[in-house]
Amino acid sequence: MQDSLAPNKGKDPDAVAGGTRYLRLPIKTRLIQKEDNLLKLLEEYVAPHLAPGDIIFVSEKIVCITQGRIVRRDEVKTSWLARFLSSKVRNYAGTPQFRGLGHGTAPAMQLLIEEAGYPRVLFAAFVSALTRPFGISGAFYYLVGKLAKSIDCPMSWTLEPYTEYAKKAPLRPNEVAREIRDKFGAETVIVDANYRGAFSLGKSTRAITEKFIQELLHDNPAGQDSEMTPFFIIRKAPVA
Repeated sequence: MQDSLAPNKGKDPDAVAGGTRYLRLPIKTRLIQKEDNLLKLLEEYVAPHLAPGDIIFVSEKIVCITQGRIVRRDEVKTSWLARFLSSKVRNYAGTPQFRGLGHGTAPAMQLLIEEAGYPRVLFAAFVSALTRPFGISGAFYYLVGKLAKSIDCPMSWTLEPYTEYAKKAPLRPNEVAREIRDKFGAETVIVDANYRGAFSLGKSTRAITEKFIQELLHDNPAGQDSEMTPFFIIRKAPVA
């Protein structure tokens, strides 16, 4: 495997999805900023490595950055509802189970509310409060929707300047995925991945299922902070 496509530290280069083994080839880039153009980045970093049958996976964070969908977290005006709901998020801060704040910050929750809308968030919070005592988890995020769920603050724990930024949801992710496919000839997924798993925010085709994405990226091979591998090529592994 080329050094430029080597797996991130501690990550396996391949995974099995749908009974088929795939190579997960990370594309390392420079620090991407708001002034960058997504298609030009793909042309520079991804296109030289593409082969027929490849699938392009794009981090939704990079889509958001290039769309200008980020904001300094100290500029987010938080409501009482955001402060209240964020205080109820179970992120296990201060324990060995802690992996990130998620929506346990008021700015992140405020942006989630603005994305989903106050009525939907209030309904989701009500249903979550009713179902949680019965051991049913995830109702809140299921009801607010995937785009709202993708909001994050801070964007990174270690990568400056994004330690000070919150990320909104990407705009028109399905259209972005189709635009990438049409330009580069490879089906494309805009994906949100973290230590809990992965889900798509945009796809160029419905033939790529959520189950396939979850099996393929269950361990988040892109990493969470300073790896700077926002693009992945997914390729069927050669038959031994």
